[in-house]
Amino acid sequence: MAQEEPQSTDTLRVMIVGAGIGGLMLAALLEIASIEYSVFERAPDVKPLGSALSLGANVFLAFEQLGILKEFYSKAKPFAQTRAYGEGHDKVRIRDYSPANEIAGYLPHIIARPDLYEILLKRIPVHKVHYSKKVLSIQHKDSEVIITCSDKTSYSADILVGADGAYSAVRQGLYKHIHAQGNLPVQDQEIQLPFKSICLVGQTTPQPLEKFPQLTETFSRFDIVVGDNKPYTWVTFSTRQQTICWMVILHLDKESSRTHDSFRNTEWGPESAQSMCKEVEDFILPSYTDIDNDRGSKGLKIKDLIDQTPKDRISKVMLEEKLFETWFAMRTVLLGDACHKMHPSAGLGAVSAIHDAIVLANVLHDLPSKNPDDITRAFQAYKDERYPLAKVSWDTSHKMSQVLGKTWINAMIRFGINHMPDWIWTKALSRMYGYRPQVSFLPLVKDRGSVKPAPQPSLISRSANHGMPQAV
Repeated sequence: MAQEEPQSTDTLRVMIVGAGIGGLMLAALLEIASIEYSVFERAPDVKPLGSALSLGANVFLAFEQLGILKEFYSKAKPFAQTRAYGEGHDKVRIRDYSPANEIAGYLPHIIARPDLYEILLKRIPVHKVHYSKKVLSIQHKDSEVIITCSDKTSYSADILVGADGAYSAVRQGLYKHIHAQGNLPVQDQEIQLPFKSICLVGQTTPQPLEKFPQLTETFSRFDIVVGDNKPYTWVTFSTRQQTICWMVILHLDKESSRTHDSFRNTEWGPESAQSMCKEVEDFILPSYTDIDNDRGSKGLKIKDLIDQTPKDRISKVMLEEKLFETWFAMRTVLLGDACHKMHPSAGLGAVSAIHDAIVLANVLHDLPSKNPDDITRAFQAYKDERYPLAKVSWDTSHKMSQVLGKTWINAMIRFGINHMPDWIWTKALSRMYGYRPQVSFLPLVKDRGSVKPAPQPSLISRSANHGMPQAV
């Protein structure tokens, strides 16, 4: 059995399983922290599928510290509002996000998922990312943790990070070990991941401006259509690259579930989506028809976007939701969807994974030794900071998913949101962007927001212990 080459025994070694946004963000941070690490990805390459991501002030301070904010801006497009329509193209809600610029110092931006992957991957040496490494088993020892992959290779390190998604092989292996000891909480023994919606997503190739003049606008078109007589909601975003990211959500009558054993592809991997494409192809796109001051092409439909999207970049995925209680044990810790899978309606999944990576990098950088007790304390500090915030994000995502549903309860929720006073919405934005974590081992960035950032224990403890300047 092949095994990784020997490493220095006095340097912390970390294995990251999963080359998603959370795993790559952690790798980029560990690279700067001079901590030895390797990334293991089950796919043969990083093929970032999906649509677009909405990111804002709650990650931009860390991006500025990393030196990637300017590049992010060059690929992203700001948005100042979202517009919701009925199926008959009547505008039912315009939600203003522009106060975020004053509240937290930045406007939110839309970026295509592949572009964010590219930005992060450039910060990681190529030889540190290993592809086609499907983890089959995990072995925990007092002094190390060992993974064995499907190609019969094995690797060892001091710490294992499971950043491998909702159907995490690392979590499955960790829970199996904990359960055998009788220490796995009941809520984590349930292997099913529930979902009440299915999503079809894609991104077009760059489109001609004469056909889509809206793509020249400074701000991204962020539109939501709630089907009046259909169990669907569809969303479009315009990008800086003159592409249109799109998604169509099918709302199910009752909750379904899948287990790890029933999962056959990566979460954003291509599945059989052709039939769903046929079902939704006639859905109208309000921002690209003649209702908007006669601009744009008339009568454009989802089919027009599907036809302009490479077939291998269309995905059909289940939108699972689950918050796990057990985030770590022994020398293994979980990150992102592996410990908190959120509905994408609130746009908090990627943000939460990035936050996890920042805090985990902070505690690993300050790790006094590779002693199991010190590792446990570091993992506990990571969970203590992140779990309450992840739970708020999970709850928010779950509630936002109800906004898009088709029952009378969903309609009442939408009515309440549509008639929300501006001051309540501004307060909600303050909460949304209040937690703005920074990397403790990099020069801190001056906080430009009028609302003071929420406490960050992993930053405060570092500042207190090492005399680093507090964020302003």
